[in-house]
Amino acid sequence: MGKKTRNRAGAAEAGDNPRRPCPCGSGKRYKSCHGAGDDVIVIRPFEGLAAEPDLVAMREFLPSATAPLPVRSGGPVTLASVLPGASAAIVRDNGEVLLGMQVQTRSGDLSADLAGALAWARSAEPGSSLPVVGPDRRTGERLQDVLEPGTPLEPTVHADFAWWLPPGEPDPEAQAMLERANSVIMPTEAVTADGVRGAYWVDTGSKAHVRWVRTEDEPTLMAALARLSGRGGLELGDGSRYAGSFRAHGLLVPVWDVDREMHSSEWAGPAAEFAERLDEVLAGLAATPLTESEHRARDVLAGKQITLR
Repeated sequence: MGKKTRNRAGAAEAGDNPRRPCPCGSGKRYKSCHGAGDDVIVIRPFEGLAAEPDLVAMREFLPSATAPLPVRSGGPVTLASVLPGASAAIVRDNGEVLLGMQVQTRSGDLSADLAGALAWARSAEPGSSLPVVGPDRRTGERLQDVLEPGTPLEPTVHADFAWWLPPGEPDPEAQAMLERANSVIMPTEAVTADGVRGAYWVDTGSKAHVRWVRTEDEPTLMAALARLSGRGGLELGDGSRYAGSFRAHGLLVPVWDVDREMHSSEWAGPAAEFAERLDEVLAGLAATPLTESEHRARDVLAGKQITLR
């Protein structure tokens, strides 16, 4: 539960061995370059953006997804869960700009990294790629400065990585890379319903889960989940079990184990009903504090949390 998808296994190869050369091409060892760390770590890098829940999902657990990035100015930009070579950005031969979320290295502020990758792509030559966003690529801007804050993402979740390759006959090396990536992808679908955003069904091979990125602050959300638990309303419906939650980029992501035999679309209705129950509880928390038994339930739920970095 909550683990990063397997297609990211090679995305941080240099980070796993800090004595390797840094992928930015500086010639320095990774530990002396991009692995040296940052003074400032932004815990919630996408705060204030309507796109926040889907940005977190694309960064942490969507294996193959793309979305038009709602930039304020300039030509169209496509955001991708992961690009070939886990690159930060690619400008295709036709000038199409793609930014990657799951990258080789990152600073303490993912929002600044993405804005830096976008600035690079705006002036890069067609056919170019940016392996990593180094300090020299950061402009001082963040996504909050370049995106329409009130516009959500509309991700398309793909069954494979065929979109990596532009039309035409791919070379054998590119084809082999594509086949390797496709071999480890986990089937994933968006759970789409009124009142539901940032929820995704995934089949890990042995289990199926629904992971739902929530934007409430953690204490408030945990209190609401505890109250729902006491009322028997914590499950998504028949064939589901609340498994716990994980933290990712300042947000809490509840996770349910669900029946693998059910189609992903069958969880849309139960998710919408859960959203209504949760909204009702959230609205009443200020007026009615948690009871002693609800405090105990919250402590039990808190014991099922992990944090992704």
